[in-house]
Amino acid sequence: MEKTDEWMGVVEGATVAPAAAPAVRRTPPRSFGAALAITASATALLLLAGTQWLNQPAVQAWRTVCLAITVQALPFLLLGTVLSGAINAFVPADLFTRALPKRPALAVPVAGVAGVVLPGCECASVPVAHSLIRRGVTPAAAFAFLLSAPAVNPVVLTATAVAFPDHPAMVVARLAASLVTAATMGWLWLWLGKEKWLRPVLRHRHTGHQRGRSRWNEFRLGFQHDFLHAGGFLVLGAMAAATFNITVPRSVLDTFTGSPWLSVPFLAALAVVLAVCSEADAFVAASLTGFPPIARLAFLVVGPMVDLKLIALQAGTFGRAFAWRFSTATTGVAVVASVVIGGALL
Repeated sequence: MEKTDEWMGVVEGATVAPAAAPAVRRTPPRSFGAALAITASATALLLLAGTQWLNQPAVQAWRTVCLAITVQALPFLLLGTVLSGAINAFVPADLFTRALPKRPALAVPVAGVAGVVLPGCECASVPVAHSLIRRGVTPAAAFAFLLSAPAVNPVVLTATAVAFPDHPAMVVARLAASLVTAATMGWLWLWLGKEKWLRPVLRHRHTGHQRGRSRWNEFRLGFQHDFLHAGGFLVLGAMAAATFNITVPRSVLDTFTGSPWLSVPFLAALAVVLAVCSEADAFVAASLTGFPPIARLAFLVVGPMVDLKLIALQAGTFGRAFAWRFSTATTGVAVVASVVIGGALL
């Protein structure tokens, strides 16, 4: 303590050159550590096929579904984190704020329509939306992009047209209901959203590239952090979806096919727990021939916006306080949009 006081006395009144900006350290939150630990345990469980009880048919089926969901989503998560890192390191900080309308209420639908440029699934949209918020884009617009991108991009719409060759109206209905849901949720955030629901790191604008530092190094560090962080929660969501797939009997599904009032909320809930990638969910919906078209539309609209792995990714990226509120509200809005638009077009 004496040395510190002596040093302060020496430098007091002297002209001190400004210190270089400290390197930004990305400290993983505690929840990430827990997710990483569970992910490592799950990976070990999936690989230990030589253990006798792990070779039981139910366990093998669980392992297969979990791996399928993870492998299916991983390339798009990789795409999203690459885009996120590139935005952070190479894109000028004010580009997005200049491209979007100044008024947040107008920026929301514009961002929703812009989702067409990202040919990926919901796993890719979360880290990209995270980067947009850090770069000064209003959260309402970023969340509209997050919801619309997995459902309105050309890859998904083409897959829907192939899965429903005799029902082109299903493509139009999916596009319209998804855009309406994304814009509505963006406006709801402007009206009711609170910044305290977001992680503290998201409440401060990030200026992107720092002078004197390598852009490629910043890209590498940002990509490494985002991919490892989101990957752990992706596996957690895949494990939950696989558990539902294995434990719920087929007879339960059959009881809902005959009721139009129960079929819509049931397929919406099924989309949440199955966690099928948006590039493949149209083929799953097409196979559900016992359900009415409106119920299958609800499956297609809800799935890319709310599922178990996406909820886990949102909780890890934006915070649990945000994730459960946003996911619940999105599910309700998506179901209503599906019923209204599906009733008009289908």
